[in-house]
Amino acid sequence: MTMLYDFLKRIIDLVGALVGIIILSPIFLLVSLAIKLDSSGPIFADTPKRVGQSGKLFKMYKFRSMVKNAHEILEKNPKLLEEYKKNNYKIFDDPRVTKIGKFIRRFSIDEFPQFFNILKGEMSLVGPRAYYPFELEEQQLKYPQSREYVKIILSGKPGLTGLWQVSGRSEIDFDRRVKMDADYVQKRSIFFDLWLILKTIPAVLYGKGAI
Repeated sequence: MTMLYDFLKRIIDLVGALVGIIILSPIFLLVSLAIKLDSSGPIFADTPKRVGQSGKLFKMYKFRSMVKNAHEILEKNPKLLEEYKKNNYKIFDDPRVTKIGKFIRRFSIDEFPQFFNILKGEMSLVGPRAYYPFELEEQQLKYPQSREYVKIILSGKPGLTGLWQVSGRSEIDFDRRVKMDADYVQKRSIFFDLWLILKTIPAVLYGKGAI
């Protein structure tokens, strides 16, 4: 059953990613141009690698929604860094976010390039959140009970969307989030995946939990 699920899931991932890239290609071009006109820096975000399946690190593709060298600015600003960690690795009204960045983050457009991660087999259309290594390390110290959930999460591929993404995103604390992600991984249901994909559409349109 597991092999069948993995096979069908990969087929859906490939078809979905290809269709997504083709349909959204005009948006890719417009957003790329808007980013270059709005601020100096690359089109894609230069962020630390994420933890993927079996703990393997990978580069997640995202449109740049912040100023150039945003991560370095964060590390050198104690006040921002404190808020970042206090709010589950998010900053409300982040001063590093550009004008176009606010718009593309609001509607999750910055996440669209992850279709290429899906084609490469690093991600899936549906799956757990892709965490930063330091995020997992620090949060597991804060929430020791989350360690078993993290082990389950890392047995699957991170997703472009998932259970936590359609349930509030930034409004959900780490301990609740990893339990939701672990529950998803253990379900292994194609129908559940398709249901989450359908739920993603209104979640993106209304921008619930996006910051």
